[in-house]
Amino acid sequence: MIELILAEKLKMAVQELYQQQIDDKQIQIQETKKEFDGDFTIVVFPFVRLAKKSPEQTAQQIGDFLLHSTEEISDFNVVKGFLNLVISSDFWLTYLKNQENIKKIGFKEPTSESQTILVEYSSPNTNKPLHLGHIRNNLLGYSVAKILKAAGNKVYKTNIVNDRGIHICKSMLAWQKWGNNITPESANKKGDHLVGDYYVLFDKEYKKEINALVATGMDEDIAKKEAPLLKEAQEMLRKWEAEDSEVRELWKTMNDWVYKGFDVTYKKLGVDFDKIYYESDTFKLGKTEVMRSLKENTLYQKEDNSVWADLTNEGLDHKLLLRSDGTAVYMTQDIGTAILRHNDYKFNNHVYVVGNEQDYHFKVLKILLKKLGYNWADNLFHLSYGMVELPEGKMKSREGKVVDADDLIDKMVKTATEMSKELGKLNEMDANEAEKINYTTALGALKYFILKVDPRKTILFNPKESIDFNGNTGPFIQYTYARIQSLLRKAKEQNISYSAKLNIDITDKEKNLIKLIYKFEQVVQEAAQKYSPALISNFTYELAREFNQFYHDTKVLVESDNNKKEFKLTLSDTIGQVIKNAFSLLGIDVPNRM
Repeated sequence: MIELILAEKLKMAVQELYQQQIDDKQIQIQETKKEFDGDFTIVVFPFVRLAKKSPEQTAQQIGDFLLHSTEEISDFNVVKGFLNLVISSDFWLTYLKNQENIKKIGFKEPTSESQTILVEYSSPNTNKPLHLGHIRNNLLGYSVAKILKAAGNKVYKTNIVNDRGIHICKSMLAWQKWGNNITPESANKKGDHLVGDYYVLFDKEYKKEINALVATGMDEDIAKKEAPLLKEAQEMLRKWEAEDSEVRELWKTMNDWVYKGFDVTYKKLGVDFDKIYYESDTFKLGKTEVMRSLKENTLYQKEDNSVWADLTNEGLDHKLLLRSDGTAVYMTQDIGTAILRHNDYKFNNHVYVVGNEQDYHFKVLKILLKKLGYNWADNLFHLSYGMVELPEGKMKSREGKVVDADDLIDKMVKTATEMSKELGKLNEMDANEAEKINYTTALGALKYFILKVDPRKTILFNPKESIDFNGNTGPFIQYTYARIQSLLRKAKEQNISYSAKLNIDITDKEKNLIKLIYKFEQVVQEAAQKYSPALISNFTYELAREFNQFYHDTKVLVESDNNKKEFKLTLSDTIGQVIKNAFSLLGIDVPNRM
């Protein structure tokens, strides 16, 4: 990389000019700001003391040395204590020519020294279908895993299915009471949707009972605890943990309905997992660890037999780990899951992709694991992301006020189809091909709209805005890729072969496009370090926007100079591949025609 060359030359300059040695920590090389002339900027303030000159004089002196000793530098200028270096066109042309395997641009292969990283995402409950919030979770987790892998890590995608607990028993109990043996087949409904309906029904009937108790004069908080439905659900949970055969059989049947529904949605979204864990398995290990620590006096037990952790020395409160009836809480299963995963993978880092409403939970999880003697807990990272909201506000699963993932995907496809018809883009295509392109466009629009936003920020989702063919959208970038493929097909039809050429004059716009290609690998590494697909998204938009300006300003196929024509085709081809590579990290397909 040119930055490494510049760093070594800078060390030579300081040694020769000032008879001093500098280390890498003192070297600051960054991309030159757009308002200044140059490609890379060296911050010279750390060397002013060594030079015993002003910042401007120091920069001028170092610039003169680098210009005459570094063939990659063609010019420089000084702005106060900043040395702006202009990299020669020959360097950029040679770089482009050397990209023989353009399909691997931006991707690093793992080595024996690579880190093993687990990425957990999705984490659905088996009492309801996936909704818009789950879409952000799945898309973010899948993309982060792809980016970490592209950065050279060994990555494993994991999922924890929350398939046990009081919320699961609520949907089971409601089906048992009011389901009349209905099945997904008899209802002609996806299994996760059917089970979700009974979760909503439970809440509806539960509220009726609360209101009835309050009407008798009972305090509302007490009524919530004393409502018969809740007590029945709690009893069902106790039976489940006692492995009651009837309860377990109903639980297995309804969960199987949900899993089949989830698989359909995952396939639509284009996400997958290397391993799926189930809370019904991992909570047992969590309970074992809790009881072990209780015997070792790391935890304590109250008179009602509930087990707690005292976290006051860490500035927190007391945390419940086992209820008085012996049933486990979420934290217990997360302890078990983390230990099981470390046993399975011996990971260096573990990324939990979970919404920011669970910030406290994961802070406590790390502390508890360390209390239990697992120092690798320091390597757990909570990728805390913001919620997805609608113009009308937040979603509420219990009340059925959510945007269902399947419904949203169908709506996106319908919108993409309507827009393509309106624009007349696919009029001459075969119906099946047009349908595939509309689906690809719809999913690209949805994924890009979600992933272009910094994970920490809340998203206000607008389906219509996301599918626009102009501006910072997925379809705009997909259309840019399709435009490049059309250009390359026309070149092939005209029997024009092409390769990168040296010793030609290139414009500033062409040079800037090569610089963007060069920058892609750095963007991938930064996105991996920050767990941020937004960096990939916005880089790709910048590349697509710059290419479209280049395409508008130049006529590639009618270029009279054959060497320049071949160069422009090579540049276009490489940009297309970078767009494809970048979008693959976001889980987005790019169509060859649009």
